[in-house]
Amino acid sequence: MSDSPLPAELNRNRFPNLFEVLSRKTVAPLDLFSFYIYMRDQQRSVDYLDFWLDVSQHLQLCRLYVRRLHRSVIEDTPDMEKNSKRSSYILDNAGEGPSGEKGNVSDQRLSAFLRSDHGSRQHSPQNSQGSNQSREVPGRPSFMTLHTDSPQDSSPGQNSSGDNQPRREDLRASAEKILYTYLLPGSEREIIIPQSILHDVQEAIEGPDQRSDPELFDAAKDYVFQAMERDAFPGFLQSKGLGNLVPQSMMIRLIIGLISFFGAVWTAFILIFLNKSRATRCWVILPFTVALYFIFTHQYMLDPILALIGYSEYTLMDFNRIREPFVRKTLNARSATMLGLFVLVDTAVCCLFIFVPGKRL
Repeated sequence: MSDSPLPAELNRNRFPNLFEVLSRKTVAPLDLFSFYIYMRDQQRSVDYLDFWLDVSQHLQLCRLYVRRLHRSVIEDTPDMEKNSKRSSYILDNAGEGPSGEKGNVSDQRLSAFLRSDHGSRQHSPQNSQGSNQSREVPGRPSFMTLHTDSPQDSSPGQNSSGDNQPRREDLRASAEKILYTYLLPGSEREIIIPQSILHDVQEAIEGPDQRSDPELFDAAKDYVFQAMERDAFPGFLQSKGLGNLVPQSMMIRLIIGLISFFGAVWTAFILIFLNKSRATRCWVILPFTVALYFIFTHQYMLDPILALIGYSEYTLMDFNRIREPFVRKTLNARSATMLGLFVLVDTAVCCLFIFVPGKRL
C-alpha cells in the first residue's frame, strides 16, 4: 500500500510549531484534530482553542463579506473596474493572505476597510432584502464534527447561496457571540484573559464605534495563542511527537504490567524453593516479558510495535496511521532504542530467576 504524496511543506526535518498546526499545515498525529482532542481530554482547556478557531472563522467571514461587497459594487458600476483598478484590487484582496504570527498587512487593510464601511451598506448583496433586518449567525460547530484535512471544508460561508450571503449585521452578530461566549465574566465558556484586553474588546464592540472587524480581537487572540504555546503545546509534542499512547492506555498498561510482574516474581520464587528444574523455570519468561513490556511502554509513553508498523493512538483503542514524516522517523528511532533496552532488561531478569540455584524448603 502506497501513501499519497505529501505537500512539500511537510518535508521538514523538525516538529511543526503551533501556528502550523492551527493553520492545518500538518498531518496526523500532529494535526489540528489531534491537538483538539489533546486540549479536550488531557489539557482540559479546549475553550481556549475554540476561541482561537472562532476568531479565525470571524476573520474568514469578514473576508467573504468584503469579496461579496466588492462584487456587488462592480456589478452596480461596471466602469469601476476600468477606472479604479487599484481600488478594486485592494477591496478584492483585503484579508486574502493567511494571518501570520506577527500579523498580516492584508488583514490590517481588511479591518481598516470594515471600520470605514459604515456608509457602504447599501451595496450589500442583501440590500434588496432590507439592511435593517438582522439575523443570528449560527455558531461554529465543534471541531470534532469537522475532522478534515482541508481548511476549505470548514470555511464559513463556503456553502452560501445567493440568499445566504454574509451581511454587515452578520459580522456584528459574530463578534458579539465571541464576546458573550468566551470573554465576559460568567459567560458560558469563559476564558481567562487580562482585564485590560477584555475592556478594550468590550468597549470596541459595545461602544459607540460598534466595531466588528477582526483586528479588535488581535490582542486576545495573541494572548490565547501564547498561552497555548507555553502551557499546552509542549505537552502535545511530547505526547504525540515522542509517544503514541494516551494516558488511559498508559494507566491500563501500568496496572497490567505491575500485576504480571508480581505474578512472575511469585511464580519464580515458588519454582526456586520447590527446586524445580531450569527447564521448568523457563516458563517465567512469559509473565516477565509481558510485565516488562507494558511497564516500559508506560514509562516511555510509546508502544514500539505500534510505532514500527506506523500507528498512533488518538483515543483509547482508537488507532490512526502516522503520516507526519519526521514523527515517524523519530518514533522509529525511539522504538528501536526502547526495544533494545527492553530485551536487555528482560534477558537479565529471566536469567536471574532461571539460573539461580534452587533449594527445596
